[in-house]
Amino acid sequence: MSDKGIIKIHKENIKLDWQIVVRLIKVSSGNIGQFLISTASWIFLARLIVTFGSAAFAGYQYAIRVIIFSILPSWGMANAAATLMGQNLGAQKPERAEQSVWKAGFLNMVFLGFISVIFFFASEPIILFFSTDTEVVHYGALCLKIVSLGYLFYGYGMVIVQALNGAGDTRTPTIINLVMYWFFQIPLAYMLSILLDYGASGAFWAVAITESSIAVVAIVIFRKGK
Repeated sequence: MSDKGIIKIHKENIKLDWQIVVRLIKVSSGNIGQFLISTASWIFLARLIVTFGSAAFAGYQYAIRVIIFSILPSWGMANAAATLMGQNLGAQKPERAEQSVWKAGFLNMVFLGFISVIFFFASEPIILFFSTDTEVVHYGALCLKIVSLGYLFYGYGMVIVQALNGAGDTRTPTIINLVMYWFFQIPLAYMLSILLDYGASGAFWAVAITESSIAVVAIVIFRKGK
C-alpha cells in the first residue's frame, strides 16, 4: 500500500468485477451442492449405523477416517484431471481432454486398487492402531474390507465426476450425487441393514455398491461426449 515497494497497490487498482464474481458463484454452486448432498447422506448413514450399537458406530467412524485419508491423493489426481479437462477444452482440443481423463482414471484405479488390497488383508491391524476393543475392531475391519471392494470403480468415478466439473458442467455431477446418494444409497442401506437384517454390514455394502454405481453412471454419461 505504500509507495516504497516495487509493486504499488492503490484504491483505484482494487475493483470488484461483478460479472466475474457472478460467474464464479454460478460455476461453484454446483460443486457446493455436490458436497452438501454427499455429506448430508453420510450423516444419515451414521444415524443408521448407530442403531446397531456404539461399537458398530465407533468402528465405522475409524474406518471412514482411514478411508478418507487414503483417498486424499486420489482427490489430487481427480482435481488434476479436472484442470487438464478445462485447459484442453479451452485450447479447443477435446480429444486430448478426453485422453487425459481416461489416463488419470486408469492411474487412479491402479493406486486405489493397491490400497484396497492393503485394506482387505490388513484391516484389523489398521483398526487396532485406533482401538483395542474387540467388537470395535471387528466392525471397523469389516467396514474397511467391504468399502475397499468398490475402490477400483471409485478410482475411475471420482476422476470422471471431477472432469465434468472441470468442463464447466457442475449440474450433471450434482444430479448424479442427488440421485445416487439420496434415492439409491440411503434406501439401499436401510433395506440391507434393517429390512433384510444384515445389520451394520448392510450399510457398509450400500456404500460400496453406491460408489461403484456412481462410477458406472458417470462413465456412461462422459462417453456420450456432451
